[in-house]
Amino acid sequence: MAEKRDYYEILGINKGATADEIKKAYRKVAKKYHPDVNSGDAGAEAKFKEANEAYAVLSDLDKKSKYDQFGHDGVDPNGFGGAGGYGDFDFGGFGDIFETFFGGGAGFSTSSGRRNGPQKGRDIRAGVEITFEQAAFGVEKQVDIFRMENCYKCNGSGAKAGTEPKTCSVCNGTGQVQYKQRTPFGQFVNVKTCDNCHGQGTIIASPCAACHGKGKVRKAKKIKVNIPAGIDDGQTISLRGEGEPGIKGGMGGDLYITVSVKTHPLFQRQGNDVICEIPITFVDATLGAEIEVPTLDGKVKYSIHEGTQTGSVFRLKNKGITNIRGYGRGDQYVKVVVEVPKNLTTRQKELLREFASLDGENTHERRKGFFDKMKGALGI
Repeated sequence: MAEKRDYYEILGINKGATADEIKKAYRKVAKKYHPDVNSGDAGAEAKFKEANEAYAVLSDLDKKSKYDQFGHDGVDPNGFGGAGGYGDFDFGGFGDIFETFFGGGAGFSTSSGRRNGPQKGRDIRAGVEITFEQAAFGVEKQVDIFRMENCYKCNGSGAKAGTEPKTCSVCNGTGQVQYKQRTPFGQFVNVKTCDNCHGQGTIIASPCAACHGKGKVRKAKKIKVNIPAGIDDGQTISLRGEGEPGIKGGMGGDLYITVSVKTHPLFQRQGNDVICEIPITFVDATLGAEIEVPTLDGKVKYSIHEGTQTGSVFRLKNKGITNIRGYGRGDQYVKVVVEVPKNLTTRQKELLREFASLDGENTHERRKGFFDKMKGALGI
C-alpha cells in the first residue's frame, strides 16, 4: 500500500494555516479535481478523495491536534491516536512494537488480528454547491458518489455462484495463528496473521468473476440529501450508514457532504442577517421617495425620508436567513448610497447653479458644522 501523503501538502498549505486558509485551500483543490469537472479521470477522482480526507481532519480541531502530534496514526481509529484513555487504550500500537522484536504481538491483539471480526465501512466525503437562496431556505439536492458495494453476482461472499468460502483449516476461521517463542525476557505466546488465508479466516477456491473474490464492486450512487435552511458555506452534513458497507456484518460507514454556497450579486451574509447596498438618486435623497428593495422573499416598498444621507442604513425585520436550529430569521440591513449625477446637460448645470445660489447654510448642517470647527481650530 502506498504511503499516505501529508495532509498539509495535499491542500498546499503550511502547518500553521488558519481555519479560513484551510477551508479556502480545500475548496480550491476540490473544485479542481471534482468528478463533475473531470468525468472518467481516475487520477483526478483519487486526488478529490484525498483532499476530502485531508479536510475532514484539518477542519476538526481535535483531529488536527492529534494529526499534528502523531501524524496519520493519530487520526487512524485503529492507531494509537484513537485511544480514549488508559482504561480503553488500544494495545495494537504496542503489539506492532513487540512484533518488530519478536515476530508477533506478544499476546496483545494486533490490528491484523481484528480483521476477522466485524468492521465499520469506510466513510466517504463529497461536495455539493447550492445557491444563496437555497442556503437561506433549505433544499433537497441529489449528490453523485462512488462507493464499494456488495457484489451483485455473489452477494458479497466473493465466491463463484454455486460455491461458498471454506473455513481456513490452518487457523480454524480466526484469521490468526499462535506460537511460542523464547526471548531474553522469557517465553512469549505470539499471535500473527494466518499466512494461509491472510487473516480472512476463509479460503475462496473459486473466486467470483465479477469482483475477483473481493466481494465488493465499485458503483456510482445517487443520494438525496435534505440541506437544512440556514446552512452556511463550508458546513458539513453527515448521513449515517451512507458510506461504504461494513465488513463481516459491521455497520456501514458515513457520508459527509460539504456544502459550498454560491456568492450572490446583491446580498452578503453576516451571521443570519443579510446585507444589501442600494444606490439612490440625488433628488430622491433630497426630497425623499418610495424605493423598491430586493429581499430573499421578493421586492418590497420602502419610504426613505427627505434629506437621507449617503451611507444611511435601515433595517427590514425578519427578512434575513432562517436560523439553522429553527429559531426564527435574521434581518436585512440596507445601506443607501447617494449617486452623484454625471454627464449633465447645459440646462441641468444652469439649474444646479441657480439652486446653489439660492441655497442657504441651513440646508447643509454638516458642512456648516465642519467649517465652524475649522475656524475654531485654525483661527481663520
